[in-house]
Amino acid sequence: MEREQVVLLDDDGRAVGVADKATVHGARTPRHLAFSCYGFDEAGRLLVTRRSHRKRTFPLMWTNTCCGHPGPGESPEEAVHRRLADELGMTPTDVRPALPEFSYRASFDGVEENELCPVFLCTLRGEPRPDPAEVEEWQWWSWPRFLDAVADPASGLSPWARLQAPLLAELGEHPSAG
Repeated sequence: MEREQVVLLDDDGRAVGVADKATVHGARTPRHLAFSCYGFDEAGRLLVTRRSHRKRTFPLMWTNTCCGHPGPGESPEEAVHRRLADELGMTPTDVRPALPEFSYRASFDGVEENELCPVFLCTLRGEPRPDPAEVEEWQWWSWPRFLDAVADPASGLSPWARLQAPLLAELGEHPSAG
């Protein structure tokens, strides 16, 4: 089985190398390329996922629909399609960038994230069929409910979702509207 690799970046967001995903995340994680995706159904509900207890980084946190890392030579949009299929058994439509320059650092239990993490929106149809190694549980939430969770320090929401949601809210009343 081929090891998943992440693209390492300099401070300006230029690719400077690759590293095995399994070894790159630690107490001082180098900056690397990632993505976040917010998937909405046709009723405007957001698919919110709880990260598997098996995940090394940020286990059991509620978060946006899907996150991941583009591999070498793979665009973030291609990675969105791949990871939604792998993690949730879903095929997105209308994938579009919302926050193309989003970047953040966050730490939890001695593991740091340090990512240039473009944020995408998409439309999802049907119900997820999650991979238990990736997703512990999932729910469809209204956008206002998600924003309420962002504002609640006890909600168990991921740090990147807490940073991304207010920026998405600034784009308009409801980010699912394309």
